[in-house]
Amino acid sequence: MAKRTTHGGVDAERATVKDVAARAGVSTATVSRVLSGDYPVSTATRAKVQRAVRDLDYVANAQARALKGSGPKLVAFVLEDVTGPSFAYVAKGVEQQATAEGRLCLVCTTHGDPARELAVIEAMRAQHADAVILVGGGSFGAEHQARMAYFAHALERSGSRLVLAGRPPLGGDVPATVVEYDNEGGAYGMTSYLLSQGHRQIVFLGAQDDHTTSRDRVTGFTRAHQAYGLPAGTVLPGVFTRDSGYAQARRLLDSREPFTAVFAATDVVASGVLQALREASLRVPEDVSVVGYDDVPLTLDLVPALTTVHVPTEELGRTAVRLALHPEERQHVVLGTHVVIRDSVARVPMKD
Repeated sequence: MAKRTTHGGVDAERATVKDVAARAGVSTATVSRVLSGDYPVSTATRAKVQRAVRDLDYVANAQARALKGSGPKLVAFVLEDVTGPSFAYVAKGVEQQATAEGRLCLVCTTHGDPARELAVIEAMRAQHADAVILVGGGSFGAEHQARMAYFAHALERSGSRLVLAGRPPLGGDVPATVVEYDNEGGAYGMTSYLLSQGHRQIVFLGAQDDHTTSRDRVTGFTRAHQAYGLPAGTVLPGVFTRDSGYAQARRLLDSREPFTAVFAATDVVASGVLQALREASLRVPEDVSVVGYDDVPLTLDLVPALTTVHVPTEELGRTAVRLALHPEERQHVVLGTHVVIRDSVARVPMKD
């Protein structure tokens, strides 16, 4: 029995099945039958048990029920940072589809730590999650990729599914659902647009080593220059945060390196770039053009409104859940991206 008393002699936080059975005057087996709803129980008995549950404010142990196969069905959503606006809209799509499929959605964060990512996957396998959805770029180091492949096989053996949302496949023999978007193509399209506007001194700001999303965006940036027969522009490091965009833009300005346009790795990075340019009394787009990537809602509120690459974030989340729970469907999908032209790019005047 529970030790403390708050609800009719039993602590609500510590109430057990035995407490409910004693209050209702039935066996613990009968309480379990009523709670599971899978066995016939008389109306009177069911009413007594339900009244005892209410009186004691009893909450069933979800983990124990899951181990018996009758717990809530889960979809785990694993992302780097819950505050990232693009992640938030992927999460919205995941939650909507999970609800439609009768699943609870559990959000886990990794803070960009590959080891923590692997630990979260293992924990979700232990919780019997129906799907473990990894969102956004990840490490492409050989050791990490090998561990991911191992967990994909382990999840499949346990009746679950690893889903890579916004990430490239792990290999043809790895049982994982892959929902990509044309990350490289979006960067290629945006860089081509800047080049078509006469920009020949473009800086890509926010490159990250060992990160799949960053790698693909830099590849698209470089490939567009090659298509124009031009040497690749400058690529500066950074992380996908506003502070990083601001700090790297300040360093770029201090270096005195000539540039006419900045391609920020994300819209959030672009917001920091815009602040640094304002403080340097540079006008956008009259003096410097700035573009981003993701097309999160804040792009419309920036001054000027940001030209960016649209990523179908909510569709990415919905598709990830749907494919994971319906293995009869095609398990590798690539969603399209496109350039959204707003007010932050100007054509470079032609020289006489």
